[in-house]
Amino acid sequence: MSTYFIKIKGRFRELWEFKIFRYAILIHGFYFILSMILTLIFFRDQNDFLVYYEGGKVFIDNINELYNQDNYTRWPFRYFPISAIFFVPFYLMGFNLGFILFNLTNLILNILICVVLYKIIILIRGEDHEQEEKRIVLYISLFLMGLPNLFNYILGQINLYITFLILMSLYLFLKYEDAKYNLIASIILGLSILFKPITIFLIPFLLVIHFNLEEKKFEIKIFKSIIRLVGFLIPLSLNIFFFLISSELLDGFLDVNLTGEDTVLKNHSFSITKLIQNFFIVLGFSQTQLLSFQLPIFLIILIIIGGIGFIFYLIRRFDDNYLIYGYTFGILIMFLGYFDSWDHHLLILTPLLIIIIFNLPRDSDLTKKFNKPSFFFLNFFDLAFMGIWFLIKNWFPFNFMSTIFLLLIFYSLSKYCLLKDLAKNNKY
Repeated sequence: MSTYFIKIKGRFRELWEFKIFRYAILIHGFYFILSMILTLIFFRDQNDFLVYYEGGKVFIDNINELYNQDNYTRWPFRYFPISAIFFVPFYLMGFNLGFILFNLTNLILNILICVVLYKIIILIRGEDHEQEEKRIVLYISLFLMGLPNLFNYILGQINLYITFLILMSLYLFLKYEDAKYNLIASIILGLSILFKPITIFLIPFLLVIHFNLEEKKFEIKIFKSIIRLVGFLIPLSLNIFFFLISSELLDGFLDVNLTGEDTVLKNHSFSITKLIQNFFIVLGFSQTQLLSFQLPIFLIILIIIGGIGFIFYLIRRFDDNYLIYGYTFGILIMFLGYFDSWDHHLLILTPLLIIIIFNLPRDSDLTKKFNKPSFFFLNFFDLAFMGIWFLIKNWFPFNFMSTIFLLLIFYSLSKYCLLKDLAKNNKY
């Protein structure tokens, strides 16, 4: 054990030689401390940790009331019922200590995310990229300095749990081919959905299926696809017990996530579905009227965006590291399609963007024109436009800048799937 800590200490000293890494540590530490001060003193009743905290209480008192808005100070509990078990210990600690330990866990997860992200980049980095680690350290440092990290800490959000599980599963998928690791990676990915259903649209992209455009035929590995789907569904299926013993839980979960009044509130979500909803509100439609057709709007957007993404993924002209792009497609579909896509959710996407930047050719036009500008906007400037939304929401309630950059990423992935022998042609 002492040898292990000596290695960690030596590695940290190596990284400390990079100026950008020193800045990242100092800025990230400032984010962490500032979040503690702001939340515990000023925003005790205006953070997402309060929802988890109160969800833990309801789980103990009466789980059937888990989705009853009356049990919560501000926002309802929107996650799968089994996830409430995880929040019970934080409730038992009391709000202050619970929040501190919750965010300390977030801090540790951020360290682990950087380690896994580094390992993935080393594994998938294109041959024309610099072989030294200076540029890798640069991008990981930029991730740590990103404003979504500050927002996530202040809110006491759970996005870093999702990010770590996604990256860990992706690393195992990329490094190992055998069925055992495919199953383990799928289970790890499935665990992410217990905390937040944001990864549910990754399911189609786990299928090992490809349509060969040249030979005009499908290529599918049935056994591997089944292994992946079974692994992903194992954690998800744990909720079936709760839904079977209480129809109230199932009705409440569906209501708060798909059909309830919270899904039609005017807010700063940057999803296409929410932008359309906000447009109808500007036209004078009431919440009651919106409730009558908001689900069809969501399904239409989901089918269009999801269908286009999966078709391009299906006809992709590359085999190496394809899951990187499948994961990113799945997250983009969720962000663009679902009602509520928030700025702190971007912590799940930006590490995938970094991976893509290192996987594409070093001088790729897709990176220069689409992926890199999108990474910098989402990592540093997105929150400014959220603030602008609050200033102009009464007459122009549209937070669309992030939507534009998400669509640019979607376009770049789609174009990459159509290009042949991209790795040999740096033009793209």
